[in-house]
Formats: sequence, structure tokens, C-alpha cells
Amino acid sequence: MTDWTVQTAAELGRAIAAGKVDPVDLTEAFLDKIKDHPLSDRIYARTTPDRARAEALAAAARARSGQRRSPLDGVPVSWKDLFDSAGVATEAGSALLRDRVPETDAPVLRTATALGLVCLGKTHMSELAFSGLGLNPVTATPPCINDADAVPGGSSSRAAASVAFGLAAAGIGSDTGGSVRIPAAWNDLVGLKTTAGRIPLTGTVPLAAKFDTVGPLCRTVEDAALLLAALEGGRAIDTRAPASLEGRRFANLLTVVQDDIRPEPAAAHAAALNRLRAAGASVADIEVPEITGPMGDSGVLYTTEAWGTWGETIAAQPDLMFAPIRERFEGGKVVSGADYVAAWRRLDRVRAAWAAATAGFDAVLCPTAPNLPPKVDRLMTENDYYVTENLLTLRNTRVGNLMGLAAITLPTGTPSCGLQLLGRPMGEEPLLRLALSVEAALSA
Repeated sequence: MTDWTVQTAAELGRAIAAGKVDPVDLTEAFLDKIKDHPLSDRIYARTTPDRARAEALAAAARARSGQRRSPLDGVPVSWKDLFDSAGVATEAGSALLRDRVPETDAPVLRTATALGLVCLGKTHMSELAFSGLGLNPVTATPPCINDADAVPGGSSSRAAASVAFGLAAAGIGSDTGGSVRIPAAWNDLVGLKTTAGRIPLTGTVPLAAKFDTVGPLCRTVEDAALLLAALEGGRAIDTRAPASLEGRRFANLLTVVQDDIRPEPAAAHAAALNRLRAAGASVADIEVPEITGPMGDSGVLYTTEAWGTWGETIAAQPDLMFAPIRERFEGGKVVSGADYVAAWRRLDRVRAAWAAATAGFDAVLCPTAPNLPPKVDRLMTENDYYVTENLLTLRNTRVGNLMGLAAITLPTGTPSCGLQLLGRPMGEEPLLRLALSVEAALSA
């Protein structure tokens, strides 16, 4: 018997369209696996079986009458616990928001549901989304799919785990500094960071709204394209035949992103570039020294906005937070308004310099993360290690957020090592088309 829970979202959608899979049976298969899986309580904050069954019944009726609303109509997915869901607690991985129950769905959840995605429930996450590691002693920490003793990456950690462990066909997460791409890379998935402002954030618990984005974690680029269309109510690119990489030009970024890289990600990155060259692409090393300024300003840009959003709430009950997360928020309270404005002015100038330096390339490449998933025990017992490893983990992905780009990570074939493609602002469609071709080259 076919195990539906390990198939791609697109494969399940096609099976529903062909009448080979009933959305009700499919949803029950996922709900049963969640119920029986030993890690489910560390992955799902709460499931929504009644909602899932009702949505699956409606999807089944549409399938029988030939009125499916999208290629993923009837496919069950998970949602990170920062998307408001009507009548169901949305707590963003924090005791500060315990028993917070919204009255309405977030617009992005409402849009996706209207196009037929089935909501299985809400996945645990890093506390208020402010960590790239995925460690959360306040709620739960699942393992990485490749290392039971290591963290899975964050902050969309359990969104990734829900897919990697076969407890959802895809997971919907958010990315402020790497929170979709890091857990996707460490769990051998595809993760799409959309451009800030492309998908509405209304009804999502914020971290730093100027950088917050919504994006899917899934098994293939095809899935990512179909999920993007479902999340914004649009139409997906044609994913049927990846184009050749002959004549495509890639920039291999050297500045910052390859400093202090660990041996496994370095080797995986080099091997991935060789496969792209073998497929006909050209890859040129580039330096963009201007980005070192915004990278140094990250603490000002991120923590100031995060503290401005959460400072009063945190100050009222500081002991409810995991100390390393609280301390990271508190770094924002000492930044002056003048320093914050100056940092944004510098960032705007560097974004223009980045656009000029990368204009002749189809995409910029770098390792998604320069390290492998750290061990939970060491993170819990060595605070300095926690801080330095968290900052290192987020370093490479943060380039895409700071530069305001669309970005995607693809598995390289080396466990927990991803290849990141940085595109252009609002350039998700050309980036996805290119990623289809890169995916084919990496798996050849």
C-alpha cells in the first residue's frame, strides 16, 4: 500500500485530481500518523482534526464534481503557531501568549483554505520566532531528521519537522532572518523565503514586521511553487519541464557567507557548484564588500523593532521567557531612534549597491547555513555557545532578508546542507523556474 504521508504535495494533488486518492482518506492518514507518532507532541502545539475533516469533506465533494479550486485542493498541511486561526490558540511558542485565542483566521490562512488546503493544526516554533536554532525549552524542541540529539533549525522548526517526519504534506512558516530556510536546509527540504510585503502579514504574530515574511517548507520546488500560489490566491508557474542550465550565470558569493564555514557545508557547497557547472551553467566568484555594513547593523535593525513590538509585554513577565531569547530582545532597548534611522539609511544604500553588483547574474549562490545542527545538550548548558552558534546559523540567510530579496534553499544531497539561491525583490517566479532547473541538476 502506498504511504501517502511521504509523497510530495504535488503528487498528492495529482492523485486527488485523478480520483486515486480521496481527501478524506488522505486527511485521516495524516491524523492517524500524528496521533500515533512518538514525536507528535514535540512537533504539533495542537491539531485541528474537526476542521481538517470538514475541509477534507468539502474538498472530496469538489473533486467528485470536477470543481477543484487549485492543484492542491484537498492536500493536508501544517501551520506555524503564529498564524491566527479562529477559535484555536495561537501562542507563537511563548508563555507570554498562553491562551491567546483569535476570533478569525489570518488572511493568508483564509486564502489557502479557500483554495482547498486542509489545515491539520499548528506547529511549535522558536519563542516569538527569535532564534535560528529551533530550541524552545518553554514549549518543546523536536529533533533534526538527521540527528536525534540536535536541534532542527528555527524558528519554523516544527513546520520543517512536520514534513520531514511525514506528519504533513507541507508546512507553512515565516522567515525574518532565515526561519524558513534554516530548518528546511537542516531537514533536507525546500524552503522559500518570499519578498517582504508580497504576502500580507495581517493576523500573524510579528517579530520584526519590516523583515517578516511568509513561506512554505516542502519536499520539492514544484511544491513550493504551488504553495506560493495557494498562499496568495494566485496562479503557479508551469513546473512541468525544467529548462536547461546552459548559459545561466550564477554568482558564488564570497563576502561574509563563507567565513568560518564548517567542513561538511563547505564540501557540499563545492560539490553543488560542480554539478551546476556540469549541467552547463557558469559560476563566478564575487565579492560584495558593502554588505558587511548591514550585517554589522543587524542588531540595531532587528532587535530594535523586536523590542519596540514586545518590550512592554516582556518587561511585565520576564521570567516566562527562556533567558537567551529574552536577552536578545532586551538588546533592542538601548538603541536610540537616531541610530535606528541611520542604520536603515545605510541599508537602503547597500541594497542599491547589491543590485548593481549582482545585476548580470541569474541568481547569487551560497551555503544556506555555514554549520550543522548543534546538539541540544550543549546549547542548554553553554550560554556563550548558544549565542555564537545562533548568530552563525542565521548569518548567511540574513543576507536575503537584509537585501530584501526572494530566496530559496534546496537540498544538496549531503544531510543538513542546503544550497541557497538569492533572487531579486518580488522575483519569486523567475527564481522558482531557475530553482526547478537547479534541483534537477543537483539530483542528476
